[in-house]
Amino acid sequence: MALFSFHGRSAAAFAALPVASMLAAAVAAPPAPVMQTQVQATLDDFFVPGTQPLGLNVPIYESSNCAACHGFYDPVTAPYDQWATSMMGQAGRDPIFYATLAIANQDVAFGGEACLRCHAPGAWLDGRSQPSDGSALDPNLGDLDGVTCHFCHRMVDPIGDIANPAEDVSILASLAVPALEAPHSGSFVIDPDDNRRGPFQLDPNFFYHEWRESPFHQESLMCATCHDVSNPLLELQPDGSWQVGPLGTAHPTGEKQDQFPVERTFSEWAMSVYAQAPIETGGRFGGDKPAVSSCQDCHMPDAAGTGANPAFNPIQRPDVPQHGFAGANSWVLKAIRAQYPDNETGLSQAGIDEAIARNEAMLAAAADLEAVVLAGQLKVRITNMMGHKLPTGYGEGRRMWIDARFFDAQDNLLETRGGYDLVTADLDKASTTVYEIEHGLDAQMAAATGLPQGKSLHFLLNNTIEKDNRIPARGFTNPGYDAIGAPVVGALYADAQYWSEVDFALPTGAVRAEMRLFHQTSSKEYIEFLQAENTTNTTGQEAYQLWDMFGRSKPVEMALTQVDLAQNVGLMPRPLALGKVTSAGDRPELNFNGSTLAGSAAGGQLEITGGIPGALVVVFRSPTQISQDYLGGTLNIGAGARRIATLTLDGSGAANVVVNYGAGDAGQGYVYQALFRDVASSGGLGMTGGLRVDVTQ
Repeated sequence: MALFSFHGRSAAAFAALPVASMLAAAVAAPPAPVMQTQVQATLDDFFVPGTQPLGLNVPIYESSNCAACHGFYDPVTAPYDQWATSMMGQAGRDPIFYATLAIANQDVAFGGEACLRCHAPGAWLDGRSQPSDGSALDPNLGDLDGVTCHFCHRMVDPIGDIANPAEDVSILASLAVPALEAPHSGSFVIDPDDNRRGPFQLDPNFFYHEWRESPFHQESLMCATCHDVSNPLLELQPDGSWQVGPLGTAHPTGEKQDQFPVERTFSEWAMSVYAQAPIETGGRFGGDKPAVSSCQDCHMPDAAGTGANPAFNPIQRPDVPQHGFAGANSWVLKAIRAQYPDNETGLSQAGIDEAIARNEAMLAAAADLEAVVLAGQLKVRITNMMGHKLPTGYGEGRRMWIDARFFDAQDNLLETRGGYDLVTADLDKASTTVYEIEHGLDAQMAAATGLPQGKSLHFLLNNTIEKDNRIPARGFTNPGYDAIGAPVVGALYADAQYWSEVDFALPTGAVRAEMRLFHQTSSKEYIEFLQAENTTNTTGQEAYQLWDMFGRSKPVEMALTQVDLAQNVGLMPRPLALGKVTSAGDRPELNFNGSTLAGSAAGGQLEITGGIPGALVVVFRSPTQISQDYLGGTLNIGAGARRIATLTLDGSGAANVVVNYGAGDAGQGYVYQALFRDVASSGGLGMTGGLRVDVTQ
């Protein structure tokens, strides 16, 4: 008899695979679990507005139904091929998900309901989310495929709009509880009939299946449905704490701001400049698209080709969205392939390698890493180039850190800060900065559950944020992040700051430094928690063994910079807010061309573009950085601002301003911003966005 099964596969069968060495690894017996009291919730406590189970006329089909037309013809544009190798396409097979699901059900009765609606939405809609441990999921019906083709392409915009399909009016009106216009936590609305929706208008003679053109499928709001996650058990109290509300009934409002914030990826994006306008990123995101804005722009970049097999004579398009859904997961696809046959998952070694390469490319694009010597220390700056926190999303076990290595004149390694042991999976957290979110339990929740107060990985019970020093996105303000439930905790970021700076003392004799930025999907602490806390089934042990077998979630190097400690370089100037759109429809910009090294030859030019031709312009400099609404724009210059130039914009609305830096400017950060006359705009003023320039030695 097998000691345990891997979701239908016996341990003996699993051991017969080439990965059998995993089972031979000695695993320490987990400590005795804490005596814990389960929260006696009901299914009603997890009610979320939107389409409800058994509310469809036509069920969600398994994705193999889509593969014949939408797969196996082009690895770049065939939607099925890349989807199958994404974590979206494998959300119902993820071993970390199942280990977490088991503990969620231990902690809270029916707790798995909060997880299954996004990880297996087709099964949830068809009434197979109970029992909440996932045991009713049916692989023969495609339940393990996760976020399937048919599910996404039947999603309905929860906000009525005349641009949406005509039947959406009746679909929304027929809901027993009105749809949330700020969707979250799986509050999806699904077309009850088999009308497959997408962003393009098809040929009027198209007859293979019913179709609807849907602008919603190009909107970031669609992604909010499962990428803002809240805990409906926990209600905001007058004292600002989060506590379990009355059990046996749905949350009184269903709105995300009234529920404990678990993940806020969409809301972080909504607070960023990417939500205001397309941002030029130099090609790091969006494929061939020069400027990106929506979630889809970055995570589903366009490519030329067809969305269906050429045998069906589909329209050739320059902008077919790729379905790779690149993210940050570095190892779980390998674990899934070890547990399930390829003919069930659609996985292959080549497909997994390509998916991981896409994720690593996304991580490499996510941040800029710089380092300079200032006041006898090495200052390291990480700039978040993405539209949400860095890192973001599922916080348990996910982290990022700086690895600093110092060398002497003979190139001998003198010292390492933030070192990671690939054998033991231990990180030296004390000598570096680790970027992560840590939740926890307050005294009231600890008393109610019997668990210790403080840091905790019990995500359905956690009701505090103990730490969140993840780097904000461009456009960040502290009040804005507080309002969406994504506050900075345990760190200081000034409004408009989308970078983090860490100072390292220089070891004696160091002449060179190598700085690396690492990301890890699953920390040792989290995997050991899943192993030790699971008292109901073997999924925690399975997750541990798979993690151990596939490299213990080997960290991915996001960025590397090498520093000659005797020869400094300047830090990159960083744009802050976007410029205020002028009455002529242009968005003015302020850029810097020159050196930020202090000295007689330092400095350069501020370059103003996009202003009102012939307008009087005043350029300000401030040692204080803010982000404040001002006359329809955003003011970034704060206290201590002074005018450094007054001039007239040329016939194209441009001007240059010379700036110089002396030795006394070394180590100073300045914010520049230009204001000009625009009599036809609100307040009669136009303005560029702010520009942050940090002067180095």
